[in-house]
Amino acid sequence: MKKKVFGLVFVSILVAILVIQVVKGNLEKDAKLPEESLGSSVELLPESGLEKGKAPPDFEVKTLDGQSVKLSDFKGKKVLLNFWASWCPPCKAEMPHMQNFYEDYAEDKKVEILAVNLTDQEYGGIEDAREFVEAYGLTFPIPTDVDGNLGETYEILTIPTTYVIDTAGLIKQKIVGPMDEQMMIDLVDSLD
Repeated sequence: MKKKVFGLVFVSILVAILVIQVVKGNLEKDAKLPEESLGSSVELLPESGLEKGKAPPDFEVKTLDGQSVKLSDFKGKKVLLNFWASWCPPCKAEMPHMQNFYEDYAEDKKVEILAVNLTDQEYGGIEDAREFVEAYGLTFPIPTDVDGNLGETYEILTIPTTYVIDTAGLIKQKIVGPMDEQMMIDLVDSLD
């Protein structure tokens, strides 16, 4: 009987330590967020959704360089709406391809890349995203999802994930996993 009681007490202590560490980690992560308002606003339209042929939920957020960006402002252009984080190995593999595509084809193919950093999932917050962008020489817009609203709204479970949006502003494809430059060319060429 004493062994069972001791075992239960020991397991309870371990669970309490784990809970304290998780709460402490979340508080530290929140403390690293910038004081300025970088939060997202998401607008769900009646005809919006994440299925093919629907308009994706509109949003307005700040980019890493402090500019406001709204998805609906890109209607009339083809859009690769990408979700990533700096600690993600497949994201690290994909970004050089995305940058090459952006430099070589974006203007001619009338396509915009919006690479949303899941800032709420970065260990070092927004600074991790900035260091990554600088290290990889990324020149396309990097919207930030500091409060996790976009990741939740767009049901991002695996990164990278990319929504391919046509000129009418409708979702044509959802790609889960990294893309290479040729894949981006093929996807964009298949759009209206």
